[in-house]
Amino acid sequence: MTSTEILEESGTASLLVAALLNRYLVSLDDEELDDAWAAELFTPDAVVAFPPMSRHEGTEGMAEFHRKALSSFAATQHLGSPAVVVLDGERAALRANLISTHVHHPRHVPPQGVLAPLFTTGTFVDGEALRTPAGWRLALLSFRLLWANGTPPPLP
Repeated sequence: MTSTEILEESGTASLLVAALLNRYLVSLDDEELDDAWAAELFTPDAVVAFPPMSRHEGTEGMAEFHRKALSSFAATQHLGSPAVVVLDGERAALRANLISTHVHHPRHVPPQGVLAPLFTTGTFVDGEALRTPAGWRLALLSFRLLWANGTPPPLP
């Protein structure tokens, strides 16, 4: 393989890994999250962590974990920065910034409730991806809260 071919292959791999994070973020806001969704994005033993609040391991139940969290809001919008991807053979590390806007359900905002309509957060996203026989898949996503504005929803 020539050095040009190696660069092209690594560039393609970096784009594929970054696209996984993009797909994940976009899908949170406007798609059906089901087992097929989880299998297309994650390795079977993947971890998604929001320390210290919550964590899920494995594709089994991954969609339900996300649906439950998102059901706390009437709508969401997740805006991610371009991911920085570092390849290491069949593994990749990724890092991105994320701003998330969460729209509270009408029952939580005036005149029915007391919360401001929006809860927004700024988050660091760190992750790992693995090259599998089915292509690149996310093995880890960890979200570290940097700032928040507004009030999270009340516990169910």
